[in-house]
Amino acid sequence: MASATNSCRVDGLVLMRILRHCHGYSNDVPLDICSGVLQGMINGAVLEVTDCFATPVETSEEEESDDIVEYSERMLRLVREVNSDHVQVGWYVSTLERSPFNKTMLETQYQYQRSISHEHSILLIYNPLDTMQGRLSLEAYRLSAKAMEVMNEGSFTEKSLHDHKLSWSAMFTQVPLELHRSTLANSLLLELSSTGAVEPPHEFLTVGGGPQVEACMRLMMDTVDEATQDINRYTQFIKQQQRQQQQIAQHKLRRQQENTARQQRGEPPLPEEDTEKMFKPMVPPSRLDGLLLSQQLSSYGKQLKEVAGSNLSKLLVLKSMHDVAL
Repeated sequence: MASATNSCRVDGLVLMRILRHCHGYSNDVPLDICSGVLQGMINGAVLEVTDCFATPVETSEEEESDDIVEYSERMLRLVREVNSDHVQVGWYVSTLERSPFNKTMLETQYQYQRSISHEHSILLIYNPLDTMQGRLSLEAYRLSAKAMEVMNEGSFTEKSLHDHKLSWSAMFTQVPLELHRSTLANSLLLELSSTGAVEPPHEFLTVGGGPQVEACMRLMMDTVDEATQDINRYTQFIKQQQRQQQQIAQHKLRRQQENTARQQRGEPPLPEEDTEKMFKPMVPPSRLDGLLLSQQLSSYGKQLKEVAGSNLSKLLVLKSMHDVAL
């Protein structure tokens, strides 16, 4: 099996189709969570994304398992018939406010890397709200090798994570992303700009983001509450496990003392009992929720830093312009 690619190049046409899918035909109100399939090819150590198509909105589990899979397969057959790049190299998803790092995203990416295009598959995460503020937010991720090993085992216990040295920060690997435009596209944009057919963008001068910061802070607080509950559940399990170990040790000690007394009286010792039958082994809880919640907190913190940093820079520029005008 070939080694994983270390960067990806996204064609400008792919970006425009993702924007059209996520924003619909309105630039004011983006659509809800959208997703689609990425197509392309592997060029040495670079994964080239040359085309994509949207998948239908999921309305039920039956549709998700039957209709959407059938639709994707039919689209890939049609793409193959027109002699276009039909190799699946990943998928894309949009996120409005809530972080996309959840169990559904994890399982989908795992299926892509395990059975479709192996470790080359990527996930493109697009944030339409940032784009409306003048900041193009498009990032590429894939599951790390350690995360794939744990997913193959199907166990996210504390012991498994310790053996594989897997932490929340090592679950996903961010792939360097490069946007690519053809020479003809650059020539067309230059001609349109020189003729005045395209108005210069002014979104990057917009000062605001208050509602976005407020929503991000609210989601961070909700995630912290969920992470605290997950920690409390794991702490309760540790206490119950320690209590059970103490009970087993006390039972063995009593049996040992009783056998010693019987031997002193000249009686045969009692047979050793199977403690696993008397004390049912406790199943360790999965730590997957804790890993994903930590990843979500990191994502919210990064988003909050970008929004606040951008607005602060704009305010400093406006202040300088105001002082010069005076």
